[in-house]
Amino acid sequence: MRSPQAVVKVLGSVRHPLGTNDFSSFILQAQASKADVIALANAGGDAVNTIKQASQFKITSKQKIVSLLLDLQSVQAIGLETAQGLSALNAWYWDMNEQSRAWSKRYQERHPKKMMLNHMQAGVYAGVLHYLKAVEKVGSPADGRAVVAAMKVMPTEDLLFGKGTIREDGRKIHPMYLLQVKTPAESKGEWDVFKITSTIPADSAFRPLSEGGCVLIK
Repeated sequence: MRSPQAVVKVLGSVRHPLGTNDFSSFILQAQASKADVIALANAGGDAVNTIKQASQFKITSKQKIVSLLLDLQSVQAIGLETAQGLSALNAWYWDMNEQSRAWSKRYQERHPKKMMLNHMQAGVYAGVLHYLKAVEKVGSPADGRAVVAAMKVMPTEDLLFGKGTIREDGRKIHPMYLLQVKTPAESKGEWDVFKITSTIPADSAFRPLSEGGCVLIK
């Protein structure tokens, strides 16, 4: 069963050009809305610059910012002093459990700059691993349709995400996590930037198949 959803009223939305350096007009619109929460659907350098400039406008003193896509390296680019308290929604974090920590430290040891992997890099690892398992089952990568079909039939399982499934429409089903950026005092190291505040179960984390409108579903 899907968890009951809170009633949310959207007060407005605004789009900005990719790669712009000035987010002031968009930030002021969000501020003027007096919404309790400002959700950012941008990523990378755009997310970093939006959050930095929002801090300059003292947005977080009255409104909460939630980033729908904020990776580990972006927090470092923003800095804990500015990013502290910021909420983000991610599928994975390296410091989730003993297994993820052990795997991530092995990755870090081999990285030329000793960087820790983020959720996107973890997703690539898990996706490629499952693909290779499907190729092994089919016997050859030549028949792409057969490989994709096998990927959907086979349950997913790896050291980072654990067990999961790929839905008929191609959606990978797994839990999602609400993260909060730590304060400088809470952080114990360079890559210790998030704490998990809530877990969204897999059956509640994604839009139902019946509401997706996927043309592949008959």
